[in-house]
Amino acid sequence: MAIAVRSTRGGGSGGVGAGFRSLFSYRIFISALFSLLFIATVSVLLTSRPPPTHHHSRLPTGANAYMHRTFLALNSDPLKTRLDLIYKQANDHITLVKTYAAYARKLKLENSKQLKMFDDLAKNFSDLTSKPSLFETDGNLDEDVLRQFEKEVKDRVKFARLMVAESKENYDNQLKIQKLKDTIFSVSESLGKAKKNGALASSIAAKSIPKSLHCLAMRLVEERISHPEKYKEELPKAEFEDPSLYHYAVFSDNVIAVSVVVRSVVKNAEEPWKHVFHVVTDRMNVAAMKVWFRMRPVEGGAHLEVKAVEDYSFLNSSYAPVLRQIESAKKQRFNFEKTTENVTKDGSNMKLKNPESMSILNHLRFYLPEMYPKLHKILLLDDDVVVQKDLTGLWKIDLAGKVNGAVETCFGSFHRFSQYLNFTHPLIKERFNPKACAWAYGMNVFDLDGWRREKCTETYEEWQNLNEDRTLWKLDALPPGLITFYSLTKSLDKSWHVLGLGYNPSISMDEINNAAVIHYNGNMKPWLDIAMNQYKNLWTKYVDNDMEFVQMCNFGV
Repeated sequence: MAIAVRSTRGGGSGGVGAGFRSLFSYRIFISALFSLLFIATVSVLLTSRPPPTHHHSRLPTGANAYMHRTFLALNSDPLKTRLDLIYKQANDHITLVKTYAAYARKLKLENSKQLKMFDDLAKNFSDLTSKPSLFETDGNLDEDVLRQFEKEVKDRVKFARLMVAESKENYDNQLKIQKLKDTIFSVSESLGKAKKNGALASSIAAKSIPKSLHCLAMRLVEERISHPEKYKEELPKAEFEDPSLYHYAVFSDNVIAVSVVVRSVVKNAEEPWKHVFHVVTDRMNVAAMKVWFRMRPVEGGAHLEVKAVEDYSFLNSSYAPVLRQIESAKKQRFNFEKTTENVTKDGSNMKLKNPESMSILNHLRFYLPEMYPKLHKILLLDDDVVVQKDLTGLWKIDLAGKVNGAVETCFGSFHRFSQYLNFTHPLIKERFNPKACAWAYGMNVFDLDGWRREKCTETYEEWQNLNEDRTLWKLDALPPGLITFYSLTKSLDKSWHVLGLGYNPSISMDEINNAAVIHYNGNMKPWLDIAMNQYKNLWTKYVDNDMEFVQMCNFGV
Protein backbone atom coordinates (compact mmCIF):
# COMPACT_ATOMS: atom_id res chain seq x y z
CA MET A 1 0.00 0.00 0.00
CA ALA A 2 2.84 2.38 0.80
CA ILE A 3 4.38 1.57 -2.55
CA ALA A 4 1.13 2.42 -4.28
CA VAL A 5 0.96 5.78 -2.54
CA ARG A 6 4.48 6.59 -3.53
CA SER A 7 3.72 5.59 -7.09
CA THR A 8 0.69 7.78 -7.15
CA ARG A 9 2.68 10.67 -5.97
CA GLY A 10 5.07 10.05 -8.74
CA GLY A 11 2.69 11.58 -11.39
CA GLY A 12 -0.23 10.63 -13.84
CA SER A 13 -3.92 11.71 -13.95
CA GLY A 14 -6.19 11.03 -10.97
CA GLY A 15 -8.67 8.71 -12.86
CA VAL A 16 -6.12 6.33 -14.17
CA GLY A 17 -4.42 6.18 -10.77
CA ALA A 18 -7.67 5.33 -9.04
CA GLY A 19 -8.35 2.41 -11.46
CA PHE A 20 -4.93 0.92 -10.85
CA ARG A 21 -5.38 1.15 -7.15
CA SER A 22 -8.70 -0.67 -7.28
CA LEU A 23 -7.32 -3.54 -9.41
CA PHE A 24 -4.25 -3.96 -7.23
CA SER A 25 -6.30 -4.03 -4.03
CA TYR A 26 -8.57 -6.71 -5.51
CA ARG A 27 -5.58 -8.98 -6.33
CA ILE A 28 -4.20 -8.57 -2.85
CA PHE A 29 -7.51 -9.52 -1.37
CA ILE A 30 -7.80 -12.66 -3.51
CA SER A 31 -4.22 -13.72 -2.63
CA ALA A 32 -4.83 -13.25 1.07
CA LEU A 33 -8.05 -15.26 0.86
CA PHE A 34 -6.33 -18.23 -0.83
CA SER A 35 -3.48 -18.07 1.65
CA LEU A 36 -5.89 -18.24 4.54
CA LEU A 37 -7.72 -21.19 2.97
CA PHE A 38 -4.42 -23.07 2.41
CA ILE A 39 -3.30 -22.45 5.97
CA ALA A 40 -6.66 -23.61 7.31
CA THR A 41 -6.56 -26.79 5.19
CA VAL A 42 -3.00 -27.65 6.25
CA SER A 43 -3.90 -27.01 9.88
CA VAL A 44 -6.82 -29.40 9.65
CA LEU A 45 -4.69 -32.09 7.99
CA LEU A 46 -1.87 -31.76 10.47
CA THR A 47 -4.08 -31.70 13.51
CA SER A 48 -6.08 -34.75 12.35
CA ARG A 49 -4.29 -38.04 13.34
CA PRO A 50 -5.49 -41.66 13.68
CA PRO A 51 -6.87 -42.54 17.09
CA PRO A 52 -4.16 -43.76 19.43
CA THR A 53 -5.91 -47.07 19.96
CA HIS A 54 -5.25 -48.07 16.32
CA HIS A 55 -1.44 -47.81 16.40
CA HIS A 56 -1.05 -51.40 17.41
CA SER A 57 -3.25 -52.66 14.57
CA ARG A 58 -1.87 -53.85 11.28
CA LEU A 59 0.02 -51.14 9.41
CA PRO A 60 -1.49 -49.84 6.11
CA THR A 61 -0.08 -51.12 2.86
CA GLY A 62 0.33 -49.79 -0.67
CA ALA A 63 -0.72 -46.20 -1.40
CA ASN A 64 -2.32 -45.78 2.03
CA ALA A 65 0.98 -46.68 3.65
CA TYR A 66 2.79 -44.09 1.56
CA MET A 67 0.26 -41.35 2.51
CA HIS A 68 0.47 -42.37 6.13
CA ARG A 69 4.27 -42.12 6.16
CA THR A 70 4.01 -38.73 4.41
CA PHE A 71 1.69 -37.35 7.08
CA LEU A 72 3.93 -38.73 9.82
CA ALA A 73 6.94 -37.06 8.19
CA LEU A 74 5.10 -33.72 8.28
CA ASN A 75 4.31 -34.22 11.90
CA SER A 76 6.78 -32.50 14.14
CA ASP A 77 6.80 -35.42 16.73
CA PRO A 78 9.70 -37.83 15.79
CA LEU A 79 8.57 -40.53 18.25
CA LYS A 80 5.72 -41.58 15.98
CA THR A 81 8.06 -42.27 13.05
CA ARG A 82 10.31 -44.25 15.36
CA LEU A 83 7.34 -46.28 16.60
CA ASP A 84 6.29 -47.04 13.04
CA LEU A 85 9.74 -48.44 12.24
CA ILE A 86 9.71 -50.58 15.35
CA TYR A 87 6.31 -52.02 14.44
CA LYS A 88 7.48 -52.74 10.91
CA GLN A 89 10.58 -54.58 12.11
CA ALA A 90 8.54 -56.60 14.57
CA ASN A 91 5.94 -57.56 11.96
CA ASP A 92 8.63 -58.57 9.47
CA HIS A 93 10.19 -60.95 11.99
CA ILE A 94 6.79 -62.32 12.97
CA THR A 95 6.28 -63.29 9.34
CA LEU A 96 9.77 -64.86 9.12
CA VAL A 97 9.36 -66.90 12.29
CA LYS A 98 5.89 -68.12 11.27
CA THR A 99 7.26 -69.14 7.87
CA TYR A 100 10.01 -71.29 9.42
CA ALA A 101 7.52 -72.80 11.86
CA ALA A 102 5.15 -73.70 9.03
CA TYR A 103 8.00 -75.23 7.00
CA ALA A 104 9.09 -77.25 10.02
CA ARG A 105 5.58 -78.69 10.31
CA LYS A 106 5.53 -79.49 6.61
CA LEU A 107 8.84 -81.38 6.86
CA LYS A 108 7.61 -83.15 9.99
CA LEU A 109 10.91 -82.50 11.68
CA GLU A 110 11.73 -84.72 14.62
CA ASN A 111 13.11 -81.69 16.42
CA SER A 112 9.83 -80.80 18.15
CA LYS A 113 11.67 -78.59 20.61
CA GLN A 114 12.80 -76.31 17.80
CA LEU A 115 9.27 -76.15 16.36
CA LYS A 116 7.86 -75.19 19.76
CA MET A 117 10.47 -72.46 20.10
CA PHE A 118 9.41 -70.96 16.76
CA ASP A 119 5.74 -70.98 17.79
CA ASP A 120 6.49 -69.43 21.18
CA LEU A 121 8.65 -66.74 19.60
CA ALA A 122 5.91 -65.79 17.11
CA LYS A 123 3.39 -65.58 19.96
CA ASN A 124 5.75 -63.39 21.99
CA PHE A 125 6.14 -61.02 19.04
CA SER A 126 2.37 -60.81 18.60
CA ASP A 127 1.82 -60.17 22.31
CA LEU A 128 4.49 -57.50 22.27
CA THR A 129 3.07 -55.56 19.32
CA SER A 130 -0.41 -55.53 20.86
CA LYS A 131 0.65 -53.69 24.03
CA PRO A 132 -1.86 -50.82 24.79
CA SER A 133 0.40 -49.00 27.26
CA LEU A 134 2.51 -47.01 24.76
CA PHE A 135 0.23 -43.95 24.79
CA GLU A 136 -0.70 -41.62 27.59
CA THR A 137 -4.27 -40.61 28.23
CA ASP A 138 -3.91 -37.50 26.07
CA GLY A 139 -2.80 -39.54 23.05
CA ASN A 140 0.87 -38.58 23.17
CA LEU A 141 3.75 -41.08 23.23
CA ASP A 142 5.77 -41.62 26.39
CA GLU A 143 9.45 -41.65 25.38
CA ASP A 144 10.53 -43.87 28.29
CA VAL A 145 7.83 -46.43 27.47
CA LEU A 146 8.82 -46.32 23.79
CA ARG A 147 12.46 -46.86 24.66
CA GLN A 148 11.58 -49.89 26.80
CA PHE A 149 9.30 -51.21 24.03
CA GLU A 150 12.08 -50.78 21.46
CA LYS A 151 14.52 -52.68 23.68
CA GLU A 152 12.10 -55.62 24.06
CA VAL A 153 11.50 -55.75 20.32
CA LYS A 154 15.23 -55.67 19.56
CA ASP A 155 15.90 -58.46 22.04
CA ARG A 156 13.28 -60.67 20.40
CA VAL A 157 14.54 -59.77 16.92
CA LYS A 158 18.07 -60.74 17.94
CA PHE A 159 16.88 -64.07 19.33
CA ALA A 160 14.79 -64.71 16.21
CA ARG A 161 17.77 -64.07 13.95
CA LEU A 162 19.92 -66.46 16.00
CA MET A 163 17.28 -69.17 15.75
CA VAL A 164 16.86 -68.68 12.02
CA ALA A 165 20.61 -68.74 11.42
CA GLU A 166 20.96 -71.89 13.52
CA SER A 167 18.02 -73.61 11.83
CA LYS A 168 18.64 -72.50 8.27
CA GLU A 169 20.80 -75.46 7.38
CA ASN A 170 18.02 -77.79 8.53
CA TYR A 171 15.77 -76.44 5.78
CA ASP A 172 18.35 -76.26 3.03
CA ASN A 173 18.09 -79.57 1.16
CA GLN A 174 21.38 -79.23 -0.66
CA LEU A 175 23.16 -78.39 2.56
CA LYS A 176 21.56 -81.34 4.31
CA ILE A 177 22.50 -83.72 1.50
CA GLN A 178 26.11 -82.55 1.51
CA LYS A 179 26.27 -82.77 5.28
CA LEU A 180 24.88 -86.32 5.14
CA LYS A 181 27.45 -87.32 2.53
CA ASP A 182 30.25 -85.88 4.65
CA THR A 183 28.94 -87.76 7.68
CA ILE A 184 28.71 -91.05 5.77
CA PHE A 185 32.25 -90.62 4.45
CA SER A 186 33.56 -89.82 7.91
CA VAL A 187 31.78 -92.77 9.51
CA SER A 188 32.98 -95.08 6.72
CA GLU A 189 36.57 -94.02 7.30
CA SER A 190 36.21 -94.46 11.05
CA LEU A 191 34.66 -97.89 10.55
CA GLY A 192 37.50 -98.98 8.28
CA LYS A 193 40.09 -97.87 10.81
CA ALA A 194 38.17 -99.53 13.65
CA LYS A 195 38.00 -102.82 11.72
CA LYS A 196 41.75 -102.80 11.07
CA ASN A 197 42.51 -101.91 14.67
CA GLY A 198 40.07 -104.56 15.86
CA ALA A 199 41.65 -107.17 13.61
CA LEU A 200 45.10 -106.28 14.91
CA ALA A 201 43.97 -106.32 18.55
CA SER A 202 42.15 -109.62 18.04
CA SER A 203 45.21 -111.14 16.38
CA ILE A 204 47.48 -109.99 19.19
CA ALA A 205 45.08 -111.34 21.82
CA ALA A 206 44.72 -114.67 20.00
CA LYS A 207 48.40 -115.28 19.28
CA SER A 208 49.88 -114.03 22.55
CA ILE A 209 50.53 -116.57 25.29
CA PRO A 210 48.10 -116.02 28.18
CA LYS A 211 49.66 -115.66 31.60
CA SER A 212 47.88 -118.79 32.85
CA LEU A 213 49.33 -120.95 30.05
CA HIS A 214 52.82 -119.59 30.67
CA CYS A 215 52.40 -120.24 34.38
CA LEU A 216 51.27 -123.82 33.75
CA ALA A 217 54.25 -124.58 31.50
CA MET A 218 56.66 -123.11 34.06
CA ARG A 219 55.13 -125.12 36.91
CA LEU A 220 55.39 -128.32 34.92
CA VAL A 221 59.03 -127.69 34.00
CA GLU A 222 59.79 -126.82 37.62
CA GLU A 223 58.24 -130.12 38.65
CA ARG A 224 60.45 -131.93 36.15
CA ILE A 225 63.60 -130.23 37.45
CA SER A 226 62.66 -130.76 41.10
CA HIS A 227 61.89 -134.49 40.73
CA PRO A 228 63.91 -135.86 37.81
CA GLU A 229 63.64 -139.41 39.15
CA LYS A 230 59.86 -139.41 38.57
CA TYR A 231 60.11 -138.49 34.93
CA LYS A 232 62.62 -140.84 33.39
CA GLU A 233 62.14 -141.71 29.75
CA GLU A 234 60.03 -144.79 29.11
CA LEU A 235 60.49 -147.32 26.38
CA PRO A 236 58.01 -147.03 23.50
CA LYS A 237 55.00 -149.30 23.71
CA ALA A 238 54.07 -151.79 21.04
CA GLU A 239 50.62 -150.15 20.80
CA PHE A 240 52.21 -147.07 19.27
CA GLU A 241 52.81 -149.00 16.05
CA ASP A 242 49.85 -151.36 16.14
CA PRO A 243 47.78 -150.67 12.98
CA SER A 244 44.76 -152.47 14.41
CA LEU A 245 44.18 -149.70 16.95
CA TYR A 246 42.70 -146.24 16.45
CA HIS A 247 45.51 -143.75 16.10
CA TYR A 248 45.30 -139.96 16.54
CA ALA A 249 47.89 -137.30 15.73
CA VAL A 250 47.86 -134.02 17.66
CA PHE A 251 50.54 -131.39 16.94
CA SER A 252 50.58 -128.54 19.45
CA ASP A 253 52.60 -126.52 21.95
CA ASN A 254 49.55 -125.87 24.17
CA VAL A 255 49.47 -128.28 27.11
CA ILE A 256 45.96 -127.54 28.38
CA ALA A 257 44.49 -127.67 24.87
CA VAL A 258 46.03 -131.07 24.12
CA SER A 259 44.76 -132.44 27.42
CA VAL A 260 41.20 -131.32 26.55
CA VAL A 261 41.38 -133.01 23.13
CA VAL A 262 42.63 -136.27 24.64
CA ARG A 263 40.14 -136.26 27.54
CA SER A 264 37.20 -135.51 25.25
CA VAL A 265 38.12 -138.40 22.92
CA VAL A 266 38.56 -140.87 25.76
CA LYS A 267 35.42 -139.89 27.67
CA ASN A 268 33.27 -140.36 24.56
CA ALA A 269 34.98 -143.53 23.30
CA GLU A 270 33.18 -146.84 23.62
CA GLU A 271 36.49 -148.73 23.88
CA PRO A 272 39.06 -146.17 25.09
CA TRP A 273 41.81 -148.80 25.54
CA LYS A 274 41.95 -149.16 21.75
CA HIS A 275 42.83 -145.51 21.18
CA VAL A 276 46.41 -144.32 20.75
CA PHE A 277 47.48 -140.66 20.79
CA HIS A 278 50.65 -139.35 19.13
CA VAL A 279 51.39 -135.89 20.53
CA VAL A 280 54.18 -133.88 18.91
CA THR A 281 55.36 -130.53 20.26
CA ASP A 282 58.41 -128.30 20.05
CA ARG A 283 61.59 -128.58 22.08
CA MET A 284 60.55 -125.82 24.46
CA ASN A 285 57.31 -127.49 25.55
CA VAL A 286 58.14 -131.19 25.32
CA ALA A 287 59.20 -131.43 28.99
CA ALA A 288 56.01 -129.71 30.23
CA MET A 289 53.85 -131.92 28.00
CA LYS A 290 55.49 -135.11 29.27
CA VAL A 291 55.17 -134.08 32.92
CA TRP A 292 51.48 -133.29 32.48
CA PHE A 293 50.60 -136.71 31.07
CA ARG A 294 52.80 -138.42 33.63
CA MET A 295 51.03 -136.62 36.46
CA ARG A 296 47.60 -137.03 34.81
CA PRO A 297 47.69 -140.33 32.87
CA VAL A 298 45.14 -140.87 30.14
CA GLU A 299 41.98 -142.49 31.48
CA GLY A 300 40.33 -145.68 30.27
CA GLY A 301 43.56 -147.44 29.41
CA ALA A 302 44.22 -145.34 26.32
CA HIS A 303 47.82 -144.96 25.15
CA LEU A 304 49.75 -141.73 24.59
CA GLU A 305 53.25 -140.81 23.50
CA VAL A 306 54.84 -137.35 23.52
CA LYS A 307 57.64 -136.44 21.13
CA ALA A 308 59.45 -133.35 20.00
CA VAL A 309 59.81 -132.30 16.37
CA GLU A 310 63.55 -132.81 16.76
CA ASP A 311 62.97 -136.50 17.50
CA TYR A 312 62.21 -136.98 13.80
CA SER A 313 65.68 -136.67 12.35
CA PHE A 314 64.51 -136.59 8.73
CA LEU A 315 62.71 -133.28 9.36
CA ASN A 316 65.48 -130.85 8.50
CA SER A 317 65.81 -127.92 6.12
CA SER A 318 67.62 -130.02 3.52
CA TYR A 319 64.74 -132.52 3.39
CA ALA A 320 61.67 -130.36 4.08
CA PRO A 321 61.31 -127.26 1.86
CA VAL A 322 58.96 -125.60 4.31
CA LEU A 323 61.64 -125.69 7.01
CA ARG A 324 64.06 -124.02 4.66
CA GLN A 325 61.50 -121.34 3.87
CA ILE A 326 60.65 -120.74 7.51
CA GLU A 327 64.29 -120.43 8.44
CA SER A 328 65.19 -118.14 5.55
CA ALA A 329 66.02 -114.55 6.34
CA LYS A 330 63.85 -113.45 3.44
CA LYS A 331 60.78 -115.03 5.03
CA GLN A 332 61.60 -113.56 8.41
CA ARG A 333 61.92 -110.05 6.98
CA PHE A 334 58.64 -110.37 5.11
CA ASN A 335 56.66 -111.49 8.16
CA PHE A 336 58.17 -109.43 10.94
CA GLU A 337 59.90 -106.31 9.68
CA LYS A 338 56.78 -105.22 7.77
CA THR A 339 54.30 -106.28 10.41
CA THR A 340 53.09 -102.79 11.25
CA GLU A 341 52.81 -101.71 7.62
CA ASN A 342 50.94 -104.83 6.49
CA VAL A 343 48.56 -104.90 9.44
CA THR A 344 47.51 -101.28 9.11
CA LYS A 345 47.10 -101.51 5.34
CA ASP A 346 45.17 -104.74 5.09
CA GLY A 347 43.49 -106.69 7.84
CA SER A 348 43.34 -109.75 5.55
CA ASN A 349 47.12 -110.10 5.86
CA MET A 350 46.79 -111.17 9.49
CA LYS A 351 47.54 -114.75 8.58
CA LEU A 352 50.97 -113.72 7.36
CA LYS A 353 51.85 -112.77 10.92
CA ASN A 354 50.15 -115.80 12.45
CA PRO A 355 52.78 -117.67 14.49
CA GLU A 356 51.08 -120.95 13.58
CA SER A 357 51.89 -120.28 9.93
CA MET A 358 55.54 -119.88 10.89
CA SER A 359 55.61 -123.04 13.01
CA ILE A 360 56.78 -126.38 11.69
CA LEU A 361 54.05 -127.94 13.90
CA ASN A 362 51.52 -126.62 11.43
CA HIS A 363 53.24 -128.41 8.53
CA LEU A 364 53.98 -131.79 10.14
CA ARG A 365 50.66 -133.06 8.75
CA PHE A 366 52.29 -133.38 5.35
CA TYR A 367 54.78 -135.96 6.69
CA LEU A 368 52.41 -138.37 8.45
CA PRO A 369 53.41 -141.48 6.42
CA GLU A 370 57.10 -140.82 7.17
CA MET A 371 56.43 -140.22 10.86
CA TYR A 372 54.26 -143.33 11.29
CA PRO A 373 55.50 -145.78 8.68
CA LYS A 374 53.72 -148.84 10.13
CA LEU A 375 50.23 -147.35 10.31
CA HIS A 376 47.55 -147.61 7.64
CA LYS A 377 45.14 -144.94 8.84
CA ILE A 378 45.39 -142.01 11.22
CA LEU A 379 43.03 -139.29 12.42
CA LEU A 380 44.50 -135.78 12.58
CA LEU A 381 42.98 -133.50 15.26
CA ASP A 382 43.78 -129.83 15.85
CA ASP A 383 44.33 -128.70 19.42
CA ASP A 384 41.29 -126.36 19.33
CA VAL A 385 38.69 -129.09 18.88
CA VAL A 386 36.44 -130.92 21.32
CA VAL A 387 35.21 -134.46 20.62
CA GLN A 388 31.60 -135.14 21.62
CA LYS A 389 31.00 -138.63 20.22
CA ASP A 390 32.81 -141.88 19.60
CA LEU A 391 34.97 -141.46 16.49
CA THR A 392 35.70 -145.06 15.61
CA GLY A 393 33.15 -144.83 12.80
CA LEU A 394 35.62 -142.68 10.86
CA TRP A 395 37.94 -145.67 10.44
CA LYS A 396 35.10 -147.62 8.89
CA ILE A 397 34.32 -145.04 6.19
CA ASP A 398 35.22 -146.17 2.71
CA LEU A 399 37.30 -143.37 1.20
CA ALA A 400 36.79 -144.85 -2.27
CA GLY A 401 40.47 -144.65 -3.18
CA LYS A 402 40.83 -141.14 -1.84
CA VAL A 403 43.54 -140.14 0.61
CA ASN A 404 41.89 -137.46 2.74
CA GLY A 405 38.48 -137.57 4.42
CA ALA A 406 37.31 -134.07 5.34
CA VAL A 407 34.23 -131.87 5.68
CA GLU A 408 33.80 -129.38 2.85
CA THR A 409 33.32 -125.74 3.81
CA CYS A 410 32.17 -124.11 0.56
CA PHE A 411 28.75 -122.52 0.12
CA GLY A 412 27.80 -120.28 -2.76
CA SER A 413 30.93 -118.49 -3.90
CA PHE A 414 32.63 -118.72 -0.50
CA HIS A 415 35.52 -121.00 0.43
CA ARG A 416 36.41 -121.89 -3.12
CA PHE A 417 39.94 -122.51 -4.37
CA SER A 418 40.00 -118.99 -5.82
CA GLN A 419 40.06 -117.57 -2.29
CA TYR A 420 43.19 -119.45 -1.28
CA LEU A 421 45.29 -119.68 -4.43
CA ASN A 422 46.60 -117.06 -6.84
CA PHE A 423 44.81 -117.85 -10.08
CA THR A 424 46.60 -115.05 -11.90
CA HIS A 425 49.66 -117.28 -11.84
CA PRO A 426 49.80 -119.58 -14.90
CA LEU A 427 50.80 -122.66 -12.87
CA ILE A 428 47.72 -122.38 -10.68
CA LYS A 429 45.42 -121.36 -13.52
CA GLU A 430 46.39 -124.31 -15.69
CA ARG A 431 46.07 -127.08 -13.12
CA PHE A 432 43.19 -126.17 -10.79
CA ASN A 433 39.55 -125.18 -10.96
CA PRO A 434 38.94 -121.87 -9.17
CA LYS A 435 35.41 -123.00 -8.31
CA ALA A 436 36.56 -126.23 -6.66
CA CYS A 437 35.22 -126.61 -3.14
CA ALA A 438 37.62 -126.13 -0.24
CA TRP A 439 37.61 -128.35 2.82
CA ALA A 440 38.71 -127.87 6.43
CA TYR A 441 41.57 -129.01 8.57
CA GLY A 442 40.85 -129.79 12.22
CA MET A 443 39.50 -133.30 11.86
CA ASN A 444 40.85 -135.32 8.94
CA VAL A 445 41.10 -139.06 8.45
CA PHE A 446 44.04 -140.04 6.22
CA ASP A 447 44.58 -143.28 4.36
CA LEU A 448 48.36 -143.51 4.74
CA ASP A 449 48.64 -146.39 2.27
CA GLY A 450 46.86 -144.35 -0.36
CA TRP A 451 49.04 -141.38 0.57
CA ARG A 452 52.17 -143.39 -0.15
CA ARG A 453 50.70 -144.71 -3.36
CA GLU A 454 49.80 -141.24 -4.65
CA LYS A 455 53.12 -139.79 -3.41
CA CYS A 456 51.35 -136.88 -1.73
CA THR A 457 54.38 -135.80 0.29
CA GLU A 458 56.43 -135.44 -2.91
CA THR A 459 53.61 -133.41 -4.45
CA TYR A 460 53.55 -131.14 -1.42
CA GLU A 461 57.31 -130.55 -1.49
CA GLU A 462 57.27 -129.88 -5.23
CA TRP A 463 54.70 -127.14 -4.82
CA GLN A 464 56.46 -125.72 -1.77
CA ASN A 465 59.61 -125.31 -3.88
CA LEU A 466 57.59 -123.59 -6.59
CA ASN A 467 56.17 -121.23 -3.99
CA GLU A 468 59.55 -120.09 -2.71
CA ASP A 469 58.69 -116.48 -3.54
CA ARG A 470 55.11 -116.83 -2.19
CA THR A 471 53.49 -115.94 -5.51
CA LEU A 472 51.24 -119.02 -5.55
CA TRP A 473 49.79 -118.62 -2.03
CA LYS A 474 50.61 -116.94 1.23
CA LEU A 475 52.37 -118.82 3.98
CA ASP A 476 49.78 -121.17 5.45
CA ALA A 477 48.98 -124.89 5.67
CA LEU A 478 45.57 -125.00 3.97
CA PRO A 479 46.51 -123.82 0.43
CA PRO A 480 49.24 -126.46 -0.03
CA GLY A 481 46.81 -128.99 1.45
CA LEU A 482 44.19 -128.08 -1.15
CA ILE A 483 46.82 -128.58 -3.85
CA THR A 484 48.31 -131.79 -2.43
CA PHE A 485 44.97 -133.52 -2.00
CA TYR A 486 43.29 -132.04 -5.08
CA SER A 487 40.92 -134.72 -6.44
CA LEU A 488 42.08 -136.97 -3.56
CA THR A 489 39.64 -135.76 -0.88
CA LYS A 490 36.50 -137.60 0.18
CA SER A 491 33.72 -135.33 1.43
CA LEU A 492 32.40 -136.35 4.86
CA ASP A 493 29.00 -135.63 6.37
CA LYS A 494 29.00 -132.20 8.01
CA SER A 495 27.83 -133.63 11.33
CA TRP A 496 31.28 -135.11 11.80
CA HIS A 497 32.91 -131.71 12.05
CA VAL A 498 31.21 -128.38 12.89
CA LEU A 499 33.42 -125.32 12.53
CA GLY A 500 33.28 -121.66 13.49
CA LEU A 501 33.04 -121.66 17.29
CA GLY A 502 36.00 -119.29 17.40
CA TYR A 503 34.41 -116.54 15.33
CA ASN A 504 30.73 -117.21 14.53
CA PRO A 505 28.22 -116.45 17.32
CA SER A 506 25.24 -117.65 15.24
CA ILE A 507 25.82 -121.39 15.05
CA SER A 508 22.73 -123.41 15.92
CA MET A 509 22.98 -125.26 19.23
CA ASP A 510 21.19 -128.21 17.63
CA GLU A 511 23.93 -128.38 15.01
CA ILE A 512 26.59 -128.18 17.73
CA ASN A 513 24.95 -130.85 19.90
CA ASN A 514 24.66 -133.24 16.94
CA ALA A 515 28.30 -132.79 15.92
CA ALA A 516 30.91 -135.45 16.59
CA VAL A 517 33.66 -132.80 16.69
CA ILE A 518 33.30 -129.07 17.31
CA HIS A 519 36.10 -126.78 16.18
CA TYR A 520 37.04 -123.42 17.73
CA ASN A 521 38.75 -122.19 14.59
CA GLY A 522 39.21 -118.43 14.62
CA ASN A 523 40.76 -116.01 17.06
CA MET A 524 38.36 -116.54 19.97
CA LYS A 525 39.94 -119.68 21.37
CA PRO A 526 38.16 -121.19 24.38
CA TRP A 527 41.18 -120.79 26.67
CA LEU A 528 41.33 -117.03 26.04
CA ASP A 529 39.41 -114.24 27.75
CA ILE A 530 37.97 -113.22 24.38
CA ALA A 531 36.23 -116.59 23.90
CA MET A 532 32.50 -116.53 23.20
CA ASN A 533 30.66 -117.40 26.40
CA GLN A 534 27.90 -119.41 24.71
CA TYR A 535 30.44 -121.96 23.48
CA LYS A 536 33.08 -121.84 26.19
CA ASN A 537 31.45 -124.33 28.56
CA LEU A 538 31.58 -127.02 25.84
CA TRP A 539 35.36 -126.85 26.17
CA THR A 540 35.81 -126.12 29.88
CA LYS A 541 33.90 -129.22 30.98
CA TYR A 542 36.84 -131.30 29.71
CA VAL A 543 39.50 -129.26 31.55
CA ASP A 544 41.15 -131.25 34.32
CA ASN A 545 40.39 -128.88 37.18
CA ASP A 546 41.64 -131.39 39.74
CA MET A 547 45.18 -130.91 38.46
CA GLU A 548 46.95 -128.84 41.14
CA PHE A 549 48.84 -126.63 38.69
CA VAL A 550 45.62 -125.65 36.90
CA GLN A 551 44.30 -124.33 40.20
CA MET A 552 47.56 -122.58 41.06
CA CYS A 553 47.71 -120.78 37.69
CA ASN A 554 44.17 -119.37 38.01
CA PHE A 555 42.73 -120.59 34.75
CA GLY A 556 39.62 -118.55 34.03
CA VAL A 557 37.49 -121.57 33.23
